Amino acid sequence: MNQSNDLSPIRKGIVGVQYLFVAFGATVLVPLLVGLDPSTALFSAGIGTLLFHLVTKGKVPIFLGSSFAFIAPIVKATELYGLEGALFGLIGVSAVYFVMAALVRWQGTKLLNRLFPPIVIGPVIMLIGLSLSPSAVNMASTNWWLAAASLATAIIVTLYTRGLIKLIPIFCGIVVGYILALIFFPSEIDLTKVAAADWFALPKLIFPSKISWEPILFMIPVAIAPVIEHIGDVYVVNSVTGKNFVKDPGLHRTMLGDGLACLVASVIGAPPVTTYSEVTGAMSLTKVSNPSVFRIAAVTGIVFSLVGKVSALLSSIPQAVLGGIMLLLFGTIAGAGISNLLNSKVDFGSSRNIVIISVTLTTGIGGAIMQFGNFSLAGIGLSAVIAVVLNLILPEPKKSIETTKTENNKK
Repeated sequence: MNQSNDLSPIRKGIVGVQYLFVAFGATVLVPLLVGLDPSTALFSAGIGTLLFHLVTKGKVPIFLGSSFAFIAPIVKATELYGLEGALFGLIGVSAVYFVMAALVRWQGTKLLNRLFPPIVIGPVIMLIGLSLSPSAVNMASTNWWLAAASLATAIIVTLYTRGLIKLIPIFCGIVVGYILALIFFPSEIDLTKVAAADWFALPKLIFPSKISWEPILFMIPVAIAPVIEHIGDVYVVNSVTGKNFVKDPGLHRTMLGDGLACLVASVIGAPPVTTYSEVTGAMSLTKVSNPSVFRIAAVTGIVFSLVGKVSALLSSIPQAVLGGIMLLLFGTIAGAGISNLLNSKVDFGSSRNIVIISVTLTTGIGGAIMQFGNFSLAGIGLSAVIAVVLNLILPEPKKSIETTKTENNKK
């Protein structure tokens, strides 16, 4: 049963802050890895989420945050076109969302179902979770004691508690890990930055100073993976809430909202923000899906990005603590991909389906790269393209006479 409608305003606020904590580690890690300001990423995540909720009429319980799918493309685009060029190129990602939204509005979901059936969506979502797992392990390995304590706390709270506490396993894991770090591993936490930080600090915005089509064309294929993740996330949210957001407010609205949020993030100098699988995974654990909770998380993110000391305090959370929590969440993402395949009753006895799943996962996990002059495609983006192409070109298995008769009888 969905508990979110029974929460008091205070409890909604607490759960909303927890969802921000879930997204915080990855949201600030992505910009740090590509040379951008984490406060700007947090600010754009909040603004992007509010934009998304505005476009979707406040009905869809989704949080938008920085996506790991963009790390390698941003790094490579920065080498080719400079940081401003790479950021400008990310406009191409939002353009893909706009085109997809228009196609869905015009043709319904028929075209998307052909391009992105469960046999494509499932492996790509699995790959997102599996590809993120090394980051979680690397963060956890900085101090396995803290990581294990945080992870164990989140699991215990999820499985063995009731009431409000059961709704905030991630928050509890972070708090316990942070306290243990202060007591037993004080060197893991640098509070001098908290003391030196200003109370009010604006995010560092980077506006593009020149227009160039090359980085836009470079980034367009990269958008396929987050688009697939978006579709998968919406269906997962449907499953958790028992509602059909594909029809109401419509998948075209969710894609339009995601595209607008991505565009704003790109223009102000932040990584693109997309539907956040980490928070979707947390929602599947807590069963709290009231959209207002996600808007609380968005507003909290904006506040944290503007209050220097709060941002500094959050930044002081040990990597091991965040890594321990993410070990659970990233596994949940991969599990969501598996669930998508199972719930859609994908035929694992079909050689065609096995080929699509195998090639998608191995190229993504193996780090395959395709280079065409100055243009390159790698990682999740390449695997997503491969999955779509294989689905389109490989012939559907012929149905047996018995299967055809059974289907005709059902009709």
